[in-house]
Amino acid sequence: MDKLYQAFAFAALLAYWVMVVGVTLRVVFKRRAVGVSLAWLLVIYILPIVGVVFYFLFGELNLGKKRAARAKEMFEPYESWFNRLHDCPAHQPQHISSHLTPIHDLCLNRSHIPALCGDTLSLQNSPHGILRSIVDDITNAQHFVHLEFYIWHPGGLADSVGTALIKAAKRGVEVKVQLDSAGSMRFFKSHWPDMLRKAGVELIEGLAVSPFRMFFRRLDLRQHRKIVIIDNDIAYTGSMNLVDPKHFKQSAGVGEWVDVMVRVTGPTAAVLDTIHSWDWEVETGNRNITQLPFCAIDNSEEILSSVQVIPSGPGMPEDIIQQTLITAFNQAKKSVRITTPYFVPSEHLLQTIKMTAYRGIKVDLIIPAKNDSIMVDWASRSFFSDLLEAGVNIYRFTGGLLHTKSVVIDEQFCLIGTVNLDMRSLWLNFELTLAIDDLEFTQELNWVLQDYINQSTLVCYKEWQKRSIMKRFVERLFYMFSPLL
Repeated sequence: MDKLYQAFAFAALLAYWVMVVGVTLRVVFKRRAVGVSLAWLLVIYILPIVGVVFYFLFGELNLGKKRAARAKEMFEPYESWFNRLHDCPAHQPQHISSHLTPIHDLCLNRSHIPALCGDTLSLQNSPHGILRSIVDDITNAQHFVHLEFYIWHPGGLADSVGTALIKAAKRGVEVKVQLDSAGSMRFFKSHWPDMLRKAGVELIEGLAVSPFRMFFRRLDLRQHRKIVIIDNDIAYTGSMNLVDPKHFKQSAGVGEWVDVMVRVTGPTAAVLDTIHSWDWEVETGNRNITQLPFCAIDNSEEILSSVQVIPSGPGMPEDIIQQTLITAFNQAKKSVRITTPYFVPSEHLLQTIKMTAYRGIKVDLIIPAKNDSIMVDWASRSFFSDLLEAGVNIYRFTGGLLHTKSVVIDEQFCLIGTVNLDMRSLWLNFELTLAIDDLEFTQELNWVLQDYINQSTLVCYKEWQKRSIMKRFVERLFYMFSPLL
């Protein structure tokens, strides 16, 4: 009997060794950032068996066999639609400034999406004002309303949006809503889905979460975009989920969430609707690509604004958001201002930010003083010393959970959208950013960021160096896992 137990133990040990070696080789031969590979190897070796299970659940960008095949087949017709924008009067490369040209060229060559001119842009930074504006536009919709959000949290003015959608559907307006399954879990457990569907709203649960699905795709892959499109002429995007801050995560101890949205009227709305159509088809298989935008632009007039739409995520050009950010930082001549709630950058992006500061560029990083993610909060602190040594100004916002995701370069052009400066947004999730070349809009955004700074505490390098050994240890511990956050 003892020999049988010994043989069984030896077989189990051999099987485990073969499994670890196999997974190690799989990690090594996957082409990705070295830090990500090392972090996963650390998890696999520290947590026997559990680490291997975690890797297969969360270690690879797996959209699922059906969705991946669908996304591959979709690229050609959507590429054709984007290429037809080149003949649209709103695509006028001669009006794109030197600030946006490198980003435009990058996106044109990688995603085939050109920058368009002729939009009217409105920056909205009051949550109640944003929700009321969306309600008003839905109330005036004549043809369709398309929404896509990571989180819809019932309560407050978010319910007013739901009521407006029901009324729109009942008067014959096409209403399509896609919500992320994990982010909107509370919504899907409420009475709202039944009410919307009974009224004629097409509502789908994006990237549904269930124990069965974890064997077929990565569960923490999320639909993180925030888009509203109305009649192919009006659109919203930015950092704000479909939530009323006074009714959202009030027990988290971080204060109300602080966000901005961009209201766009003009040809870019059709581009954003095509991104919504892409996501809808990935999830359902149903194709309904929107019409090309109406682009009646007088060439004799000076066109002040250009907007570049930059989507990212599985099925789209890999690493395009990080490449856009690095291109933007390298364009800076005087200043860079960054806001993000979750700051866990890749090594490449971190070095670019430091190099920007080393070039003598004034770099301001504005992040929340309190974060709803303890792991991200500690991991973010692990980068402070390197950034402070490089001359980066780090401001910790005390007016709530700063959720705005933006970059302002030289107070001349800006990036704004759904992208956090963490590995999830840069590499994993479905995201959306607008690169905006409009001086008036950019200066207005810069004033908002200055107001954030006025409500922030500047991190002093000398004081930061006095923190305890225990805090330094915790920071380094979470730093080791930062490529996975």
